[in-house]
Amino acid sequence: CVLCGRTDDCPEKYGEKRTYVAYNLTVHYYCLLMSSGIWQRGQEDEGVDGFLIADIRKEVNRAAKLKCNICKKKGASIGCVAPKCKRSYHFPCGIQKECIFQFMEDFRSYCWEHKPVQKFSDKESRGTSQCTICLDLVEQLPAYTVLKSPCCKNAWFHRECLQYQALSAGIFFFRCSVCNNKDKFQKEMLRMGIHIPEKDASWELEENAYQDLLQCYQHCDIKRCLCKKGRDYNEPDSKWEIKRCQCCGSRGTHLACSAMKSWEQNWECMECRSILAKSGNYSKQKKRSLATSEKTDGTTCLLEEPSPKCPRQSPGSQRSFLLQSPKIMCQNNLSPCSHRERPASNRVMMSLSPLMSNRNCSLRKKHLRKNRREVSNILKELKLQVNTKTTRLNINAENIWSSALKGFRQRNFNPTNTIEIKFTNCKNRSKTDTSAASKHHFFQLLMLHLQNSSLFEGSSAKNLSLDFQAVKENLYFEAGKMIAVSLVHGGPSPCFFSKTLFNCLVYGPENVKPALEDVADVDVARTIKMIKYANSLSSLQSAIHDCYEFLAAAGCLRPITSLCDKDMLVNDILIHHVIKRIISPLESFRQGLKTLGVLEKMQMHPDAFSSILCHKPERLSAETICDLFTIHSSSDVNKVEGADFWMGYLQDVESGESVVTLEDILLFTTGSISIPPIGFDPEPTIKFLHKRYPVGNRLLNCLELPITTTYDQFKNKMEFTIRNTLRVERE
Repeated sequence: CVLCGRTDDCPEKYGEKRTYVAYNLTVHYYCLLMSSGIWQRGQEDEGVDGFLIADIRKEVNRAAKLKCNICKKKGASIGCVAPKCKRSYHFPCGIQKECIFQFMEDFRSYCWEHKPVQKFSDKESRGTSQCTICLDLVEQLPAYTVLKSPCCKNAWFHRECLQYQALSAGIFFFRCSVCNNKDKFQKEMLRMGIHIPEKDASWELEENAYQDLLQCYQHCDIKRCLCKKGRDYNEPDSKWEIKRCQCCGSRGTHLACSAMKSWEQNWECMECRSILAKSGNYSKQKKRSLATSEKTDGTTCLLEEPSPKCPRQSPGSQRSFLLQSPKIMCQNNLSPCSHRERPASNRVMMSLSPLMSNRNCSLRKKHLRKNRREVSNILKELKLQVNTKTTRLNINAENIWSSALKGFRQRNFNPTNTIEIKFTNCKNRSKTDTSAASKHHFFQLLMLHLQNSSLFEGSSAKNLSLDFQAVKENLYFEAGKMIAVSLVHGGPSPCFFSKTLFNCLVYGPENVKPALEDVADVDVARTIKMIKYANSLSSLQSAIHDCYEFLAAAGCLRPITSLCDKDMLVNDILIHHVIKRIISPLESFRQGLKTLGVLEKMQMHPDAFSSILCHKPERLSAETICDLFTIHSSSDVNKVEGADFWMGYLQDVESGESVVTLEDILLFTTGSISIPPIGFDPEPTIKFLHKRYPVGNRLLNCLELPITTTYDQFKNKMEFTIRNTLRVERE
């Protein structure tokens, strides 16, 4: 460049580097714009954008006599405009020394001592927040590299991020990324030295950038497409015409594949259906359509929308409930009556029955069990990715988080490898314990640590918290990754997700409405309650005045003209505090959960995964343990008598007539106190053998039981062995 003498070609920093062979001239555009002794005296098509070649050569000669106050070399064409300031410098040197160049009006330049600065009131909090462009951390300090939005009190940016955005958006689209203010925002950014080119946005200049929007989606996305000519085949006015989702238009189905009789019928894809279901609209549409449809197989009552006061039931669970209830059996043929056939008196009697709540609870538990069985099958499908190649993790049980983090971040760690656990601080453990019990114990400790860590907040149902240090170290991603690996590799599930957190992960934060229960901060909750329960306009305005700084920092200030405005204000605060505030940790956490395809399955089967992520494991029962174990018996053993002793013992343990618990039995056999979501591999078995005492083979998940002549002998041997074995292990 003839003005700065540098060969750098960096359009973002120095403007476009232009070479004019005819004039033997190369110049940076910004060096030319900011030079103090030159003006555009020509038309736009003359010289260099109106700068005449003769004027450029005069400016070069003038600058050749001036020494740069920064690099001490000749050619300093830019001078500080502050009165009595004699400093001159090259444009790149000025950038390096943090000078301010204003790309407006007279294109003024200010040296590092006289440059304009943004004003900050003493009351404003100092700390760290997110740059709303790159979402990285930014210090809330009056520095050259940091700029504050003039229109939003809680919006901070990196100077570099703003400059890149301005160059891309141009003068027509460059605005505050938080509130979309244009005039005030551009004026301040120009004052602080951000160059906003007078051009259209880069995405508007790209040729055929929106060409894809002119094409209709033509693909059948149904799981089992019936069309023999393929999913992309589309024949208008036939059963193979492709119908697009009426909500998003980005999914499709052949009419025949979704059993639609005409193109006029509405159809929603699974993603939109889940969003509609969340908002409550889909269920209403579904109820209307069922009411008008004709059912000839006598199952109308099983397909009806359940009452909003009753838990949602699957058809199978409702049918079994009908068969078990003697009050609603028809007297003529003892077959279940439909809901519409029952007398009104019977319906009233049922709704008032004291047994109804117990039945509802039982049905809810059956529904949870069904969902957990579904999750188990899904996780087993995901586990097919795991190969036989092993990755060993050295784990210190006393410092579970650090050692787990180190293991997951080691270069050779691959979530598709089989994981081996080596407990380095346990003298009595084998050097490398490959059993599922040891691995389950590791994941159990890890999930317990995550539940009580600073990454989450809340009492029992937890949401993500905002920990800047954790964001900086990418710990939210690692936490999501650990949970995904635990689920697929046979570990326990977290069981502490709040419904709000789960819905944010599955449906996206923009489709979730948080509640007051999601606020863990006592002071914030108190502020929301003051506003929510204000019973007059004056008390509402007083509450807002008391928490003015908090509302301003949250960007939730809004004009209050009536008492009903408080609902929208409360909603704004909840969305900011519970969702927007942790949007960066949430995105990192989502990325971690994508490991092994877990998040994708969560989004496809939300009800099933909610049962293990938002609900604690069901308390073990004798029936659960009995169903869990498969009994294998040798030919010379009375299998029926041995099984009777076993089931009788389980009943005694459940009723409290034993010194051991059902969890102790499971721990003795498998090394786990709960059933993991994926189930046990191999599946637990029981063998009746000629042994003195029972043996728990944790490598095979096999419980070897002694053959005895009486039940008392069987019970005494079980209790003696299990109690003493577990006591020694604990010691």
